[in-house]
Amino acid sequence: MTLIIVAIAVFGLLLIATGRITNINKAAVAIFTGTLCWVLYICYGADFVLSQHPNDYSSFLQGAVATSVTVKEYIASNIFLKYVGRAAEIVLYLLATMTIVEVLDNNGCFDFLKQLLRTRSSRKMVWMLAVITFILSANLDNLTTTVMMLTMMHGVIQNRRQRMILGSVIVISANIGGALTVIGDPTNLLIWNKSAVTATNFSVALALPCLIAWALPTWWLSNMLPERVDTGWIGMPYRGDDTRLNVWQRLLMLVVGIGGLWFIPTFHNITKLSPFLGALCVLSVLWIVNEIFNRKLINVDKMIDRRVPRVLQYGIIQMMLFIVGIVLMLGVLAETGALRWLAQWCAVNIHNVWIMGIIAGTVSSVLDNFATAASFFSLYDVSMSTQGLAAAFVQNGIYWKVIAFVVPAAGNILATGSMAGLALLKMEHMHVGWYFRNVGWKVMVGAVLGLVAMFLMDWCYGTYYLA
Repeated sequence: MTLIIVAIAVFGLLLIATGRITNINKAAVAIFTGTLCWVLYICYGADFVLSQHPNDYSSFLQGAVATSVTVKEYIASNIFLKYVGRAAEIVLYLLATMTIVEVLDNNGCFDFLKQLLRTRSSRKMVWMLAVITFILSANLDNLTTTVMMLTMMHGVIQNRRQRMILGSVIVISANIGGALTVIGDPTNLLIWNKSAVTATNFSVALALPCLIAWALPTWWLSNMLPERVDTGWIGMPYRGDDTRLNVWQRLLMLVVGIGGLWFIPTFHNITKLSPFLGALCVLSVLWIVNEIFNRKLINVDKMIDRRVPRVLQYGIIQMMLFIVGIVLMLGVLAETGALRWLAQWCAVNIHNVWIMGIIAGTVSSVLDNFATAASFFSLYDVSMSTQGLAAAFVQNGIYWKVIAFVVPAAGNILATGSMAGLALLKMEHMHVGWYFRNVGWKVMVGAVLGLVAMFLMDWCYGTYYLA
């Protein structure tokens, strides 16, 4: 049964990797695969529980007779819910940040960004888009930032080829910017929730590699544009029937929303509670401020310009379901012992964090970022219990940082390795071949140089071995 479950999981990952060819939604594949694997697991639950959790199951029985019903109850309450909780932490965080973005956007708090794009200089346009996206993505999730910036850019740039190049800059900036912080990428949230990294140490260690992997391809792409870009300006959106927020009110809401997200690492360090609770706290405060500022607005729930939030909601909901499916699938693989075997095989045959990073990057270029990173991060729990404490796996160990950097950086090589890249391919009707010829190889050079910088920074510590 373990082999069957592993085969189903591998087949599901192959469908996810080839989703653009098969036109099968990868969120649907992930949910179905995770659900089916757990159903098969519970069918042979007694064998798995007795081999993986004999002592805990004995304590659960408290002298009662073991039956098929008690096994299922133990799995449902003591094993299954643990992985549901891990997925829920990420999903609730994304739900909170998505709602924060919607509240800010509906109140025009991002309108000033559109005014910054009122230029025809191609280099100025590229670096403004890149810097704004990089900063926003470090605080919001990648997909939310990408869709918002792509929609903004699409309404300004008239030439399709120029939009394709600028869109590529946005995707690169969103994925690399998200990799810089523990709240900027769902995979970073995964290891932060497990206390594998701390916020400050993580960002400091990834600062130089991320800047290299972001700035080099961005500069390269800026040289592909003519000196002047074709622009067309749109008027400021109408946002209410009888009132509009003034500048200081918008800035205050922006500080509460985005600035509040910066406080989440501090909130987590003080309370040790899950980061999603801090995000919900920020959302609640922003919501109250929104109600106070718009108390005179008659149709507060009927603001006209809602195109971007709808796009965000559709994409984010798919990403939430995808994350749930992947976490459940990896959870059942861990409970069968398959991940423990894989961790032992890697320790014996690979035995090097940097090689693991290169493998993760190669996989990430064709498979989804979250699926790849979550798979490699899932080796942590099993490897620690079977091989002893390795320097690469301690809190803030180099393993977490290598995977957290390489996976999003390599996911930009073909654009199919992230939902942000897929959003660009769909919005601009781009072909993967064109993307790789004009963008992908530049991204690969930047990612390799960033990894080299990380290697040189870590060399003096000697923590590059798996065990």
